[in-house]
Amino acid sequence: MVILFDRFNLPENIYEVVFATDQQKIVGKLLVKEMRKNKSEFTKSEMSSFAMNLHDGKMVAEIDHPKYQGKKVKLSYNKRQFYDRILTPMKGMGLIDYDLYKKTYKISDRFNKAMIKIGLMWIREFGKQETKE
Repeated sequence: MVILFDRFNLPENIYEVVFATDQQKIVGKLLVKEMRKNKSEFTKSEMSSFAMNLHDGKMVAEIDHPKYQGKKVKLSYNKRQFYDRILTPMKGMGLIDYDLYKKTYKISDRFNKAMIKIGLMWIREFGKQETKE
């Protein structure tokens, strides 16, 4: 996944940086919020249940989108798109880890570690001396 951002106009929250659409931001934030309620971890079946509730339009949540501030809203999001556009990119970036042995999804700090590594890569590149041939 490619993240494009303007350091002079950096949004206040991570979801604005990571996701392209308002709907993706809302669903991504809701996923993390629900996982936090469950000790930052979901089993495979809990994740599937979350995705199915979204797919069926059974998910009722209070979202902080300005348009719906303070209101409980029924949310609907396609299950396949949830896995393709929300969960898989979050796993790929290190925001969420999947433990193959325990079969659980867990909120992770690997995203932060990856950003630090990218910063260090740039410092190494920036520090290289130009060689004349």
